[in-house]
Amino acid sequence: MTRAWILPVLLLLCGSLVATRLIFSGSPGAAAALLLVFALLAGANSPLVFPTSIDAPEAQRRSLADGRPVVYWRPGCAYCLRLRIRLGSRARRLHWVNIWRDPAGAAVVRAANDGNETVPTVVVAGRPHTNPDPAWVREQLSRHM
Repeated sequence: MTRAWILPVLLLLCGSLVATRLIFSGSPGAAAALLLVFALLAGANSPLVFPTSIDAPEAQRRSLADGRPVVYWRPGCAYCLRLRIRLGSRARRLHWVNIWRDPAGAAVVRAANDGNETVPTVVVAGRPHTNPDPAWVREQLSRHM
């Protein structure tokens, strides 16, 4: 869990340091704007923007029961964030597995990607798809609803 928050915390710390320097140099407006940008970046890269993660065995069990895809992701991944944003509210219908919190999920991703932890890896009907187009994922989701 700690690893998931490293990037957001670093973004906030760096933003705070630069903003503090701008305040002392007489630019409080620029400092506030910069701090807001860093806070937004930290929020976008935090686990908070993703639906609640479950472990890989539970995600696989649920996927077998309802046919919905399983998305293996990790915080800080720009492609995972792109998928999450492009799916919009539909993202909550998928089963999300954070590979940094679940070793079994990381093992599934490595098995699907020649030993690499390449995410997002979306598993539909038992077949893994690495970094698929969000439109394709939406289509898969609508087939299973």
